[in-house]
Amino acid sequence: MKTQKPTRNLALELVRVTESAALSAGRFMGRGQKEVADKAAVDAMRLVLNTIDMDAVIVIGEGEKDEAPMLFNGEKVGSGKPPQVDLAVDPIDGTRPLADGFLNSIATVAIAPRDTMFNPGPFVYMDKIAVGPLAKGLIDIEAPLKDNLEKIARSENKSLNDLTVVILQRPRHEKLIQEVRKIGSRIRLIPDGDVAGALMTCLPESGIDALLGIGGTPEGILAACAIRAMGGELQGKLHIRNEQEKKLGLEMGYSLDKVITMDDLVSSDDVFFAATGITDGELLDGVRYTGQGAETHSLVIRGKTGTVRWIYAKHNIEKLNPISEIEY
Repeated sequence: MKTQKPTRNLALELVRVTESAALSAGRFMGRGQKEVADKAAVDAMRLVLNTIDMDAVIVIGEGEKDEAPMLFNGEKVGSGKPPQVDLAVDPIDGTRPLADGFLNSIATVAIAPRDTMFNPGPFVYMDKIAVGPLAKGLIDIEAPLKDNLEKIARSENKSLNDLTVVILQRPRHEKLIQEVRKIGSRIRLIPDGDVAGALMTCLPESGIDALLGIGGTPEGILAACAIRAMGGELQGKLHIRNEQEKKLGLEMGYSLDKVITMDDLVSSDDVFFAATGITDGELLDGVRYTGQGAETHSLVIRGKTGTVRWIYAKHNIEKLNPISEIEY
């Protein structure tokens, strides 16, 4: 029997990145300061990323859609030592719920071997369908909605009436919501945070069977890294906002009608993903500040082994601040 020594689990180093972003941004919950909170998360995330031994290039960065401080596409982070990796970051997935004091704001980061992540170019949004392991290989984003929901239901030995799908609460989804209601499936509307919504499809205890609708392309790639590791599936199609975006995409060689598969989104199983809750949500608890410091709740996933870890951490702010370049 072949044996192999355990290899380095970068996800356990990445969780320090998301914890740092969550601790910095969590102070701004409900204070109505989206840009200030995002800058705090970005600064904290960059600080810890640069302590990790890796040669990382940001493929999925922060800033364009949210008009926020950026960890920009093409930026190099890490120590510069191997391994060479692609990096996807979203320092705050859910800046609005954080600023307003609502649920489902998280800090996320994912890495994969160099040149294995999809580059969305100018396309900010994509239409998505995400499912867990039981329905993997059964969905088709171009098929009628009812066909997809029936296949998901059969894979889970459920009726259509027992399925629960997550949809972002947006005016653009009114037709989709009405169609799901007509089919008879249950709907969980979320104001923001479709990374968490997509991940919950792979966690049976969440009660979520599918994610549907148009959301951020960067968030789709982040979610795909985790979903691939957990054995689920995410498909997408680019959502064109205007003629300028369409023209630029065609000039850059994108096929606008192509179904974007899991292998397109991230083509390697050697992926690492980490997320930490900033505000409370169904996926993760938010940051808790105590008299002794702060507590965080994180999800850590390694693709090569399929290991999923939940990490509760207690942080001593009085000890952290004197040795940190930023204030928590």
